[in-house]
Amino acid sequence: MSNKVYITKSSKYLPNQPIGNEDMEKYLGEIDGRASKARRIVLRNNGITTRYYALDQHQNFTHTNAQLTKNAIEQLFDESFSRDQLEILSCGTSTPDQLLPSHAAMVHGLLKGKTVELNASTGICCSGMNALKFAFLAILSGQAENAISTGSECVSPWMIAERFEKEIQSLKELEEQPVLAFKKDFLRWMLSDGAGAFLLQNKPNEKGISLKINWMDSVSYANELETCMYAGGEKLPDGSIKPWQHFSTDEWLKESIFSIKQDVKILDEYILKKGVESQLKVLEKRGVSVQDFDYFLPHISSYYFKEKLYQEFKDAGHEIPIEKWFLNLSKVGNVGAASIYVMVEELMNSGQLQKGERILLSVPESGRFSYAYAYLTVV
Repeated sequence: MSNKVYITKSSKYLPNQPIGNEDMEKYLGEIDGRASKARRIVLRNNGITTRYYALDQHQNFTHTNAQLTKNAIEQLFDESFSRDQLEILSCGTSTPDQLLPSHAAMVHGLLKGKTVELNASTGICCSGMNALKFAFLAILSGQAENAISTGSECVSPWMIAERFEKEIQSLKELEEQPVLAFKKDFLRWMLSDGAGAFLLQNKPNEKGISLKINWMDSVSYANELETCMYAGGEKLPDGSIKPWQHFSTDEWLKESIFSIKQDVKILDEYILKKGVESQLKVLEKRGVSVQDFDYFLPHISSYYFKEKLYQEFKDAGHEIPIEKWFLNLSKVGNVGAASIYVMVEELMNSGQLQKGERILLSVPESGRFSYAYAYLTVV
């Protein structure tokens, strides 16, 4: 027997103080002692003005990913729902603190409390939505009465200057230009740290609003498109990925194998086109039109894509009026898997939602072009 599923509480945890554009290199450091030439160009296009890092100006780490996630989750516990009532913990991230054990297990270890069922979702931005879907389906199927799902990132440790110094030194030794490749430097000015969490239950709140999850859907284009965003490997001329295990330990440092990279060329070519294609496909399947939702929450990595995405939808006969769009990218930054949680948290706790309103969530992932959607009703 199918149950109904509601997001009854939402929370976020953004570490330390917001960091402005001019202070970013004070935290991440300057590679080879020189300011990045790409920084101003990237920041001008992405429209982000502040973001959060789990480190200080001396590149000392202040939080792990698991700690960020735990801090977000703990805000969901109160007199109406305690940690000892929790049945399922489902966590998604693209930047876990270690390869093994899973991120979900490490978060559970910090939370203490009782034994629970765990799910750890990997991937990039869609990992947070995949974590949400596991929790949603568990309650929908009657396997559980409640669950907590999370999306989190702790990417700043991947981006500090120290991580790239060996590569720059190697370029100097080869008498090549000691400049970090744009595919790596680009992302240093795009990404942020933080965590978001949802409490899902099979009954809505008795007081205040809840968000009923009507359905969730996702689409992958990995069957037809090559990798765009990756870490722990290197992209070869034929589009395949050579994994980190196939490099020598010396090459790990000389080529910054574990850095996060993005093929900007295919990002521009496909991210919007496949996003529109997948959203139209899902909404047609679900019988939903633009007129059926009041809020559109798209996770975009940069405001560079906002007008372009709007135009792509319009050209496809699916124009979404700008007044329906809800974004907070400029002030919290691109928090990857946590971004959609942080957007929903702000909207849900804003006091502006009215019962009966509907919300469409849209999350793209450029890893190998995946898209995840959720359709909510305010109750």
